[in-house]
Amino acid sequence: MMNMLEEAIVYATIMHQGKVRKFGGRPFILHPMEVAQILSTMTDDMEVIAAGILHDVVEDTDGTLSEIEKRFGERVADLVHSESEDEYPGEDRSATWQRRKEGSLLTLRKSRDVGVKMLWLADKLANLRSLAQIYSEQGEDMWVELHGKSDRQLWYYKSVAEALELSLNRTGAFKELVNHINFIWPGTFDSAKGNYRKYREVSVDGCERIGHGAKGDVYRYDDELVIKVFNQNNLYQDVERETALARRALVLGVPTAISFGIVAVGDCYGAMYELVDAETLSTYIAAEPDKVQKYAKLMSGVAHEIHSIEADEDDVFPEAGDRIQEYIRGGVAYEDERLAKKCMKLVNALPACNTLVHGDFHTNNVFIMNDEPLLIDMDRVSRGHPIIEISDLYYFYVVLGEDDPSVIENFMGFSYETSKKFFDFFLRDYLGTDDENRLNEVIEKATLLCCTRLIRKLRRSGTTSEEGKAIIKRCLEKIEELTRKLDTLEF
Repeated sequence: MMNMLEEAIVYATIMHQGKVRKFGGRPFILHPMEVAQILSTMTDDMEVIAAGILHDVVEDTDGTLSEIEKRFGERVADLVHSESEDEYPGEDRSATWQRRKEGSLLTLRKSRDVGVKMLWLADKLANLRSLAQIYSEQGEDMWVELHGKSDRQLWYYKSVAEALELSLNRTGAFKELVNHINFIWPGTFDSAKGNYRKYREVSVDGCERIGHGAKGDVYRYDDELVIKVFNQNNLYQDVERETALARRALVLGVPTAISFGIVAVGDCYGAMYELVDAETLSTYIAAEPDKVQKYAKLMSGVAHEIHSIEADEDDVFPEAGDRIQEYIRGGVAYEDERLAKKCMKLVNALPACNTLVHGDFHTNNVFIMNDEPLLIDMDRVSRGHPIIEISDLYYFYVVLGEDDPSVIENFMGFSYETSKKFFDFFLRDYLGTDDENRLNEVIEKATLLCCTRLIRKLRRSGTTSEEGKAIIKRCLEKIEELTRKLDTLEF
C-alpha cells in the first residue's frame, strides 16, 4: 500500500503528464518534485511535503481541491489552496497579474500555518533557481523573452521574501532565496538579509490590551512600557519605516511616541514604547462619554497642531493623495470607470500641499501621558490637504457604523451614538463654526472620499454577499450625486 508521498507523486505525475515547463521544455513534474525536495530540508511533515508535490495541480491541470481533499485530507487541500491564485474568468491573465499576485500575497501574510510559509518558500526558490540559471547565461536579455517584466517580478519575489523573513530566515532555503534575488536584481537586499537575525522574543500573554487598530494591537507590558504588536500583514520593513517616519515627524514638531526597539511576538513583529501610565483617548471617552465634547476638542487641537506643520518637498513623507487615488483605482474603477475618472479629477485638483496629515487619525492612536497627547501608528504620515484627514475621521466615526454600529463600537470601545457626537464636536471645533451649511459642505466632501474607501475595502475583502453589493451600489449612487454637485474638495 502506497504512503501519502508515493500516492502524491503518482497522482501529480498523471495530472501533469505531457506538460512541460515554460523555460527549457523539461517535464513539468520535475518542478513539484524539486519543491518537495526543498521542503524536505525544512520539515518532516508529510502533509506539507505532499502539498509541495501537489501545489500546481489545481492551477495547471483539471484537478480540483475537493479531489485533493478526498485523496489526501483537508490540511493538504488547504496548503495547496494557499498556492492557488484567484482566477478572473473572461479577463486576460496578463491584465489580472497584479491583482492575482496581491491576492495570493495577502493569503500568505495572513496565514499562521508555518507549512504554508514553507510551501511558498520552496516553490519560489525553485522558480528563482531556474530564473537565476537563465540569467547567468543571458543576463538582462532574459527579460526580452519575459516581455520586459523585470520590475514587477522583482516586486513579487521581494514581497515574498519579506513576508517569510520572520518565520524562516534561519533556513538555508531562505538564505538561498535572498542570494538568488540579489544575483538577478543586485542590491535588492543588504548582505545581512540572508543571515539569521535574532529578535528579542517577548510575550504579551496576560497583558492588558489597551489599544486596537487596523495595523495591530497595543498592550500594556509593564508600568513603563507598551508594545504595539503588528498583525501578520506587516513586515519588518513596515515597522522600520514607521519608526523612521515617526522620528522625522517628531523633529518637525508632531507629538509622537518613538519606538526604541523591535521585538518578536510569536510570529509577529512588535515595537516597544515608553509610555508611563498612558491610556488611549478611546479609553477616556469610553469611561466618560458625557465628556465627549472635551475629548473631541483635545483631538481637534492635535489635528490643528499636525496640520500647521509643513514638510519639505523632498522629505520622507509620501503624498496623501496617492492613497486616495489607490482607493479609487482599487474600488470605484472596477465598478464604474466613468465615475472613477470624476473622482480622480477632484482629487487631482487639490492644490499641492506640504502640510502634514497623520493618515490614521483616530482615538485609538492617541495616548494621554501626563495630560499630554502622544500619537502612535505613524506609518501613514504624509503630505496633503486636511480634507483627507477629515474624511478619515468621518470614515472611522460615522461611515463604518452606518450599516452595523457594532463595527465602530468594537473598534473604538464606545457606543456609535457617542462616536457620532465625537465627530460632530470635533468638526465644529476644528472649523471653528456652528454654521450647519459650512459643516455640511465639508461633510459632503469627506463623504465622497469615504465612499471610495468603503468600495475599495469591500472589493478587497472579496465580498459577494447581497449586503456588500447593496453597500457598493449605495456608495456609487452617492458618488454620482456628489460629483455632480461638487467642483472642488477644498474647504
